[in-house]
Amino acid sequence: MKSVYNFVVTPLKNRYNNTKNIGGKELVVNTEMFNHQYVSRKAIVKAIPTVGDTDIKVGDTVIVHHNVFRRWHDVKGVEKNSRSYIDEQTYIVQPDQIFLYKNIKWKAQRGYCFVAPVKSTSKLSVDKEKPLVGIVKHTDGTVNKGDLIGFRPDSEYEFIIDGQKLYRVLSNFITIKYEYQGNEEEYNPSWA
Repeated sequence: MKSVYNFVVTPLKNRYNNTKNIGGKELVVNTEMFNHQYVSRKAIVKAIPTVGDTDIKVGDTVIVHHNVFRRWHDVKGVEKNSRSYIDEQTYIVQPDQIFLYKNIKWKAQRGYCFVAPVKSTSKLSVDKEKPLVGIVKHTDGTVNKGDLIGFRPDSEYEFIIDGQKLYRVLSNFITIKYEYQGNEEEYNPSWA
């Protein structure tokens, strides 16, 4: 199966990411289908668009929008699949629904950067992270990997990539590049 303008993907493991293996037993941590935090976001590319230019290849791992694999209930309470759904192993994904891809190493799609939060050093705050500040981990080339940046409020969206909490930030929402002060440290919570 091929699409003219869209990618064809399959979930990396399952549509939902709502179980944990603890002591050899599987624990279901969420049973709500509408909660976006437990929808799987990792997929494998089965086919690339026939029109357009892309660096993504068949077999690459991609990070997609949470609505690609999501199920939901309509106003009558009937369970529905997302509009990306073809069958349980086949989904059509628009290019702007892919944020990050990996063939050898992770690379951000054009328009996106992924930043690691920075530990708060304020003794007067209970927040563990400095708000609106991060260290660039994956970039589209707008900024350099390792840059300490600031970004607009409400422009970040949380992802867990290889066990690390990262924020996806639109590249044009990056407002400043800071100089390192020497006390910046990445914040990665133990639950990630």
